[in-house]
Amino acid sequence: MSEDRADAVADDRTPRDEPADDLVTTRHTLRTPAGELAYTATAGRIVLRREEHTDGVFDGHKPGAEVFVVAYTADRAAGSDPAERPLTVAFNGGPGSSSVWLHLGLLGPRRVLSGDAGDPVPPPYRLVDNAESLLAQSDLLFVDPVSTGYSRAVTGGKPADFHGFAGDLDAVAEVIRLWVTRQQRWLSPLFLAGESYGTLRAAALAGRLQEKFGMYLNGLMLISTVLDMTSIRFHEGNLLPYSLFLPSYAAVAHYHGLHGSRELSDVLAEAEELAERDYPWALARGARLAPGDRERMVTRLAAVTGLSEDYVRRTRLRLENQRFFREVLRDRGLTVGRLDARFTGWEPDDAGDRNSYDPSIAAVDGAYAAALNAHVRGTLGYASDLPYEILTDRVHPWSYQEFEGREVTVVGTLGAAMRANPHLRVQVGCGYYDCATPYYAAQHTIAGLAIPDELRDNIEMHYYEAGHMTYVHEPSRLAQSADLAAFVTAG
Repeated sequence: MSEDRADAVADDRTPRDEPADDLVTTRHTLRTPAGELAYTATAGRIVLRREEHTDGVFDGHKPGAEVFVVAYTADRAAGSDPAERPLTVAFNGGPGSSSVWLHLGLLGPRRVLSGDAGDPVPPPYRLVDNAESLLAQSDLLFVDPVSTGYSRAVTGGKPADFHGFAGDLDAVAEVIRLWVTRQQRWLSPLFLAGESYGTLRAAALAGRLQEKFGMYLNGLMLISTVLDMTSIRFHEGNLLPYSLFLPSYAAVAHYHGLHGSRELSDVLAEAEELAERDYPWALARGARLAPGDRERMVTRLAAVTGLSEDYVRRTRLRLENQRFFREVLRDRGLTVGRLDARFTGWEPDDAGDRNSYDPSIAAVDGAYAAALNAHVRGTLGYASDLPYEILTDRVHPWSYQEFEGREVTVVGTLGAAMRANPHLRVQVGCGYYDCATPYYAAQHTIAGLAIPDELRDNIEMHYYEAGHMTYVHEPSRLAQSADLAAFVTAG
């Protein structure tokens, strides 16, 4: 990779009376299987402003936040139309996550070598060219929501205004509108790529961009998907997650050798059949379940999950994910990760029922933090003394006031967006070992979309032998990169 120059350097130590965009550009080349690709990188913060009125009088456009973005744009011949190439806007989730994971793990022109389960990489870490970057097919814009990355509310502003479903949605929608308008990309094919909570945000944006700006999307790329929080939240009275997590538990048990020589596909088929029919029925019966039926269910659940029959019996058939992480390998003195249960870790003792940390995050967090900080200041020429917030709790409590008295879901929003825009396509990517947003929950949610049968062909599902961050697993990274490239370039 080569870099020619930095046109400017922004430094937060420079006082500013009024917040202003501080974007800087650099130029680079990337070697891809199709040849050398020259591109321009743009990094910095753009100011979001809101129209304000007092007593019916327009008060102007008041700054509310400075949002950090990184864009990569393939160089074009002089006079060519910028609309010829697609534009993909990408973000992660949390809430409270920056876009570093998709940026340096899967989509961007540089990626970090973070290691994988059973093959950890020690510091110091390395960045390498990403020959499979989606930049070969689409220009890229990575967005860090307010209070993540270098994004902040303006001085005197209220960060809490952006720490919630609606405030976050409006802010990211405005970033997209500004970028598309300023870069003259209204006629470009437009895609959104989100991971985890970012999938919920992306689906909601599909509706918001249509309704607010008349901006219709070509596609959504949903990675480790949650569109309905009911499907993943374990709480009293909600039996659904117990069934939807079961196939992932089975996959984890298989990965750690608890199913012997059986094929993963056979294990998953058995778990899915149980999760679809008999298990939810047994849970719904509660105390009405006959003793013989209960014991048969105990046996089947233990066989599928690798847990002991005694443990399953003591849980009253309710296998909650946080407890599963501690229990499944307890006899080995190990815990498994939530985001990627291929990763294992240790606790101070073996008596607890919940992990004190996620081994799968601990294994890669340092690599991504180091790579991002080195890449932004060193390669992209953007200087800031702010800490880059990779994952932050500062966004909590996250407001869902729009959903008061009901579960958080954007399934209806996505369905409405697809009905209004029958050209909107959706790709869903799932990791079998993801115990945060399990693959079977994504299947369940997508199957419930209220769309006509003729729009079902607009949706494609892909599965990888990986966890939440599918790209940590190298074969999955390569496969998913190819799937995303094909999705963007499809007619």
